[in-house]
Amino acid sequence: MAASDKNCCVSLTRCFFDYSTPKTLVIRSKTVGAINRLCQALVIAYIIGYVCVWKKGYQDTDTVISSVTTKVKGIALTNTSDLGTRIWDVADYIIPPQEENSFFVLTNLNITPNQTQSHCPENPGPESSCSSDQDCKKGFRNGRLSGVRTGRCVHFSERIKTCEVLAWCPLEKYDEPPDPPMLAEAENFTVLIKNSVRYPKFNFSRRNILPHINSTYLSKCVFSRDTDPDCPIFRLRDIVAEAGEDFQAMAVHGGVMGVQIRWDCDLDMPANWCVPRYTFRRLDNKDPENNVAPGYNFRFAKYYKSSNGEEIRTLIKGYGIRFDIMVFGKAGKFNVVPTLLNIGAGLGLMGLVTVVCDWFVLVFMRKRHLYRERKYSYVDDFQLLSNEVP
Repeated sequence: MAASDKNCCVSLTRCFFDYSTPKTLVIRSKTVGAINRLCQALVIAYIIGYVCVWKKGYQDTDTVISSVTTKVKGIALTNTSDLGTRIWDVADYIIPPQEENSFFVLTNLNITPNQTQSHCPENPGPESSCSSDQDCKKGFRNGRLSGVRTGRCVHFSERIKTCEVLAWCPLEKYDEPPDPPMLAEAENFTVLIKNSVRYPKFNFSRRNILPHINSTYLSKCVFSRDTDPDCPIFRLRDIVAEAGEDFQAMAVHGGVMGVQIRWDCDLDMPANWCVPRYTFRRLDNKDPENNVAPGYNFRFAKYYKSSNGEEIRTLIKGYGIRFDIMVFGKAGKFNVVPTLLNIGAGLGLMGLVTVVCDWFVLVFMRKRHLYRERKYSYVDDFQLLSNEVP
């Protein structure tokens, strides 16, 4: 074996069997002492200020379980050529009557009255225009057509011919919704939001109709951040306005609003401190540069029969605002286990103070070579044994 290989094996053997023990070296230096105390102060401030006070590291936590119900009230009056003078109440404009954690309010509509199942020309378009019957394949259908083609090319107007279809006729016209919206008075509708929450880990329950709210107050109040911040009844116009939107402009094409209810409860404090916080925002994307398919709409129909038994319907393309109610929350309560874990983890950071000070002393101090000699001492076991032999 070469001498270099032998020396390498000896070095590796010595490294494997080395043992390091802490050695106390007191350095009387104002600079190093100041750095040491500053780092210790920062660690203590982190433990007390951030972990314990800000993050409440002494508490066990639980997330909220929630249920939400809503009740909308309001009346609107419209006067149109299709419907005449009409009163709209909650049974007309809340579609469907109940949804999970949301509700929809009808604000605008396009009406196609008196439709029957019969034959009529398609609305003009690239796929429906024709010049002869050969352009209209009998029985052809797809998702973009209003019905099933009969194979005939008929006049839609004096100058335009389109394929005839079997469908609900007359067909719906693809017009823009009325502006201003038909149900502009919907901005004055109110909604009662009833929200019950529970933290099962702590067996704690709460609801947004707080204990001090009675029936008399509930019958008169409307939510206001300044005068009635605890009232669970909200005017729709105020919800949209708090999100920075205009109700009348939004009501034309519809949209989606979010009602956020946050329950952050410190159960080490009195129970009446646990109250909901309401915020509102628009959820659907409103991009003026890409205004394709804006808002929120869907179609529904009302069916009836004529005196001769023929089925007739009124087709309604409804535009409106859907309000999604989202509940967030977290509750905390003192517990010994997370307290000890967080304090222990914070105190473990004290070891970093020594590392920082050692690094500063061995790299930046003028007498760093002297400190290195004093800090690290090497003692070989075989040397001690040879010194003890007379």
